[in-house]
Amino acid sequence: MGSGPEFDFCVIIDDDDDILMASRLLLRRLFKDVAIANTPEEALPAISARQPDVVLLDANFARGATDASEGLAWLDKLLAIDPEMVVVMITAHAGVQIAVAAMKRGATDFVSKPWSNDRLLATVRTAASLRRSRRAMIAPAPSAAAADGSPLLGQSPAMARVHSLISRAGPTDANVLVLGENGTGKELVARELHRKSLRANEVMLTVDLGAVSEDLIDSELFGHVKGAFTDARSDRVGRLQAADGGTLFLDEIGNLPLRLQPKLLTALEQRQVTPVGANKPIPINIRVIAATNLPHEKLRDENHFRQDLLFRLNTVEIDLPPLRERPEDLPELIDHYLGHYSRRYGRELPELSVAARTALLRHDWAGNVRALRHALERAVILARDGALQPEDFALVSGAQRIAPSAVVAPRPDDDLNLERVERRLVEEALKKHGYNISLAANELGLSRAALYRRMEKHGL
Repeated sequence: MGSGPEFDFCVIIDDDDDILMASRLLLRRLFKDVAIANTPEEALPAISARQPDVVLLDANFARGATDASEGLAWLDKLLAIDPEMVVVMITAHAGVQIAVAAMKRGATDFVSKPWSNDRLLATVRTAASLRRSRRAMIAPAPSAAAADGSPLLGQSPAMARVHSLISRAGPTDANVLVLGENGTGKELVARELHRKSLRANEVMLTVDLGAVSEDLIDSELFGHVKGAFTDARSDRVGRLQAADGGTLFLDEIGNLPLRLQPKLLTALEQRQVTPVGANKPIPINIRVIAATNLPHEKLRDENHFRQDLLFRLNTVEIDLPPLRERPEDLPELIDHYLGHYSRRYGRELPELSVAARTALLRHDWAGNVRALRHALERAVILARDGALQPEDFALVSGAQRIAPSAVVAPRPDDDLNLERVERRLVEEALKKHGYNISLAANELGLSRAALYRRMEKHGL
């Protein structure tokens, strides 16, 4: 199940040619194409033309500069071009205050020179995964949006309950746990909660615990001081501290190792964080929104997730319904995404044949809105003259309107098609481990990021 680079395009901006060449060589492991530039002005044409997955931006360009004013100014300019752009700041003069300032102004992360190759790869991979998820969260056109401007589409009773909970919980400071299968839109809910909160004008930082390697989660959340461990070459601010005053979104909280759960619980209870290797705690003022695709029984298993931490996180619990439980929302979603992808790829809005619309409405959509979106995008890209037909959507035969548990992929001794065998193995591993990404990935011999890509590929 090998694969090439995970992502498409990265831009590195730094005034040091040696840094540019070394980081370009390293990041080719992750990206099909890596562009380099000595100044932001040089990089702008590539950034504007290709919408990179990640931009690595040097904090200082003028000789002798150490205050990061140039980099922060360019950070503002880049985010003005694309508010969803993912920017990682880099500098040889890393201070906690600069890191916090950069992330509060919209940087996704911060790395300092000289860096550990493993740390840089992990940081950039996590940042690129965030960009991918942001691209997946397509806000509806004004005509399709909810009355209050919410990007969450759907007027079904199930979605009405979700909207009601968001409206009531949003303006409070209560911690919220968002539950739902993959592809249901948990990050959209988190963003809506933040948008409606009293912290809406402050930062919202995201940590995808499914994309961060287990040995880096500690310093990612809590930070570390220089010398705390072998590769700790400088101080690093943790996400809990960087989110001070705002909202911290802990995506895939079910992947937080048991050994770190007491540490997170203590930080939330005492409202202070102690970086790895530090002796003095730092006060924090954050609201936590967490999300997981774990089923209720797994989440309430003390051997997997501490119940005292769960009670701290789920003051309010929002359960996002799978798409199969709100079929009345399908027509709105289909029309929205067909329109979106037609505009995105400069195509005429395709007509749906009666047979195609019927097939889409009857399909089970095990991958939820994400799978629906991918099917519609593919159909728009490959559309020929005439109305779209059922075969244009590559729907899995036999998955229409039946329970997901009844969909049995062919056994490998019956069918040697590699795509179907891979799908079966991934699905079996996920079910065996209660959709715990870390355990399923370990059994398959994959990284968590690689498993996520295969889940997305197969609509799981």
